[in-house]
Amino acid sequence: MKGMILFIFLTMVGMLLLFKPVWFWEITERWKSRDASEPSDLYLWNTRIGGLICTIIGIAGLIVYFWNG
Repeated sequence: MKGMILFIFLTMVGMLLLFKPVWFWEITERWKSRDASEPSDLYLWNTRIGGLICTIIGIAGLIVYFWNG
């Protein structure tokens, strides 16, 4: 049961990073800069790639969790 919750959480966070990287930036990084108007393109790409990886691992974990019963 704990594994399933972990994989669901990982999938949800991954999808957030994949589809809303600017929102994630506003929560986690904006306060660190004085003239923070928007995230850089590199930050957006890195966040989306990390989100894709988290989503894939979360979905794969759910598949394995349900496969093994």
